[in-house]
Amino acid sequence: MYEILRSAHSGLRWLVLFTLLWAIINSFGKTKGGITFSKKDKRKALFALIFTHIQFLIGLVLYFISPKVVFSGASMKDDVLRFFLVEHVSLMMLAIILITIGYSKAKRIAMDGKKFKTILIYYTIGLILILASIPWPFRNLGGSWF
Repeated sequence: MYEILRSAHSGLRWLVLFTLLWAIINSFGKTKGGITFSKKDKRKALFALIFTHIQFLIGLVLYFISPKVVFSGASMKDDVLRFFLVEHVSLMMLAIILITIGYSKAKRIAMDGKKFKTILIYYTIGLILILASIPWPFRNLGGSWF
């Protein structure tokens, strides 16, 4: 079960990154106002939100069953163990919280330009945090491209 969840978590990363970029690019050119926040625009932001939450739920299960997460004092001395125990989960949670807040705030704003700007800001900060906390292969943390 661990391998299936790890593969799903690793593969779903690309959908999360793609949908976040899709929502950010969609919002980027529309922040000046004058463009209506349509159902399509809302859907793009919603898909990014949904995929990040699914990714979070899979990651939460992995956090408690992964051999890379070791709950001991010695874990803080090892770069890989510390990354998965503290850094990865903390930054990812912060990113998901920001993305969720951005979507919720944008939903309540009346002006369309401000909706786009809110999504642009919160989703971009979330994306940067996600990119910083992915165990990319070049970081030597035991991660892979897929």
